[in-house]
Amino acid sequence: MVLKNLLLGSTVSIAAIVLAQPAAAAPWTRGFVVATYGFAFHYGGRPQAAETDPGADCPHGSAVHFADEDNMRRALERQPWRSQEEIANIIKPPGIEQARLPTYVRFYIWGRAASYRGWRKGIETYVNPFAAPDPGQPQVTGKIADGLNLDGKVTDADFVSPEGERGIDNALYRAWGCDAPFRNPATATLDLRENAQMQEGLFTVVIRISGNQDPMNDSDATLEIGYSPDKIVRDAVANVAPDYSYRIVKSEQYTKLKARIQDGIVESEQVDRLHVPRIGWFPDQMGDADFHKGRMRLKIAEDGRSASGLVGGYRNWLDLLAENTFAQTGAEQGIRDHEDAVSLYYALKRNADGMPDPKTGRYTGISMAYRIKALPAHVVDPAKPAQVRRPQEDERRTQGFEMVKATMIKAVTTRTVQDVPLGTGEGQFPAMEKTIADLPSRDFFLKTLDAPGKLDGDGNVVMPKPEPAPASA
Repeated sequence: MVLKNLLLGSTVSIAAIVLAQPAAAAPWTRGFVVATYGFAFHYGGRPQAAETDPGADCPHGSAVHFADEDNMRRALERQPWRSQEEIANIIKPPGIEQARLPTYVRFYIWGRAASYRGWRKGIETYVNPFAAPDPGQPQVTGKIADGLNLDGKVTDADFVSPEGERGIDNALYRAWGCDAPFRNPATATLDLRENAQMQEGLFTVVIRISGNQDPMNDSDATLEIGYSPDKIVRDAVANVAPDYSYRIVKSEQYTKLKARIQDGIVESEQVDRLHVPRIGWFPDQMGDADFHKGRMRLKIAEDGRSASGLVGGYRNWLDLLAENTFAQTGAEQGIRDHEDAVSLYYALKRNADGMPDPKTGRYTGISMAYRIKALPAHVVDPAKPAQVRRPQEDERRTQGFEMVKATMIKAVTTRTVQDVPLGTGEGQFPAMEKTIADLPSRDFFLKTLDAPGKLDGDGNVVMPKPEPAPASA
């Protein structure tokens, strides 16, 4: 009986000790699907104002390249080899009211003229931006910016975050923040386009955070960000729907990071290369953002039903220029959205601040960040191997983009004028020739304006004969 009581007492004592111990934290995982994704530009104007209006960030307003006849005339008069007759006819094509599609006729004539603004005739502007004079790009003069401190320093050249953090590195915002298509979230055409295309299925970005302590406070968490082959699910009113499942593909657009969480703020480690999907509005732009010295910061809502933050680092500024310029053609985007890729080229070159070339010391990278807003989702590993969606019909377009990009990079890095790669559509060829077929002044433009190719009498592209192969030794 005594032994029984002793054993019973010991059992009760052990149970009391066990109950007194703090419960072990359970493993946890939270997933998110990115609902909006774009350049982290801090708009300083009034929400209801036009993107071209002045603001605290752009006191002189934003760029208005090619916006009207006066702006187009100024662009053309920078080439001393253009005659006044040529400029006048480009501005107002003779007989345009008789054409079947007058709006498109002017669009493509202006586009062809904008495509050839080099220091001499025959130089295609967007493939050879260094060969054209700098049109000037309004730049951000404000001191407030969204972004991250990437170099660990605080200098007078840095921005201050809206929350008061000093040392923010976002030189892309300074260079391009007054570019109208990316200014004012409510009306910025390219910012709206990239998110609309993402939500309609062009690409999907997912985030997964896990740990063993607490989702709001964890000193040893793991943060994953990457591409999903699953299209975003939207509800009946076209909003991104929460709580759906998405696979995460551990491809070239994926990175796994160590992170710390304090009061719902997730801070990742900084890594030499951070791979995430890049923004875009056409398939040829899509791929790996490849941030150098990259890191992430996210704020998780208390109820876990949303997340917002930044992913950033230094990106090769020629890659950024190509992705923005050649998704369609340089002229098409420029005339439509009132931006000039030549001015963007010079702005990037002036503001580059990272990734110094080991031989020349010149900066090849520029600090920047993407802004993220995300909703809860079930982010899972694929049961079977999965990869990035690349429909067969997009392959030709992507190949053309890569050809033009490589040609532009060769031109800029060697300072040697390059021809437009055949069959890519850059230089508005043969779009202009076909569009002005019924314009009374058609022959003037075919004779006067430069072009990267020729058409035969039936309107077919005439390909040059290949050079003969060298004789074998």
